[in-house]
Amino acid sequence: MTRVFSGIKPTGHLTLGNYLGAVRQWAAVDQHRAESLFCVVDLHALTVDHDPARVCRLSRQAATLLLAAGLDPAVCTLFVQSHVDEHARLAYLLECVATDGEMRRMIQYKEKAAQEQRRGGSVRLSLLTYPVLMAADILAYRTDEVPVGDDQAQHVELTRDLAERFNQRYGPVFTVPSAVLPPVAARVMNLQDPAAKMGKSDDTGPGIVYLLDEPEAVRRTVMRAVTDSGEDVAYDREERPGVANLLEILSACSGRTPQELAAEYDSYGALKKDTAEAVVEELRPLRERHAELAADPGYVDGVLRTGAERARALARPTVDSAYRAIGLLPPA
Repeated sequence: MTRVFSGIKPTGHLTLGNYLGAVRQWAAVDQHRAESLFCVVDLHALTVDHDPARVCRLSRQAATLLLAAGLDPAVCTLFVQSHVDEHARLAYLLECVATDGEMRRMIQYKEKAAQEQRRGGSVRLSLLTYPVLMAADILAYRTDEVPVGDDQAQHVELTRDLAERFNQRYGPVFTVPSAVLPPVAARVMNLQDPAAKMGKSDDTGPGIVYLLDEPEAVRRTVMRAVTDSGEDVAYDREERPGVANLLEILSACSGRTPQELAAEYDSYGALKKDTAEAVVEELRPLRERHAELAADPGYVDGVLRTGAERARALARPTVDSAYRAIGLLPPA
């Protein structure tokens, strides 16, 4: 059976972009078509300056939201990365296979390092090497497919390169995975800056819809969305990115194509209003289910405990094989 792995980083409150670009697909499709593992990748949240209590709180919130979105622990495996030691064990071996040049070519490293330097902060070594940890997350489970947004496709390509290099040098240990991109709304953009994705790390951004926002907050954010010059509503990602973003969000909520929807509107105001209502209704059941789960933390803890046990049992044989293959002495 095909094995799928994907993760979400607890660096901020989850957004509409996370949901439409990844989480909804995990719940509706991926967990049912494959043996699926979904992970809150909390170790990745340590690559930049952070508040420890906040990372802990956001990790629990992310896991709760994944359950609220429809991940079924009877069907898939949901766990927290740091609860399974094999991720960190394998990451070091892969650092011994990766090169400095590969790490420095990663687009996200360049962007985030520049942001840190502009703030006057120092860049942590883990920010440079975290794509190797991401590769370990994937390869530990002999993953076949990795559902990702298009901004993460480069990291899956690195994972493929590291798997092939390790297998060639030391023997056939790892499955070489493929990236799977969602067909629509793969990258929901910031409603105030359609050149930037709707990222969860920008907690003060006025162009971001968070999954737990109240309906009125959602409506305000969408109605204030930046549009483009011109009078007509047309779907053109290059020339009309603001309108294209609204049309793609409405498309993802309605199941109709952006082109079809564009033909029905003659004003930006009507498009914004319908998009806002569609988003409110899309998020309503998720918010209600999250409230129920948040009131029962013991249940969430139990899901994560069982998920970590399952994940550990899957990952340990592969990681032990990698240790033997690379030449490490087995424990007595």
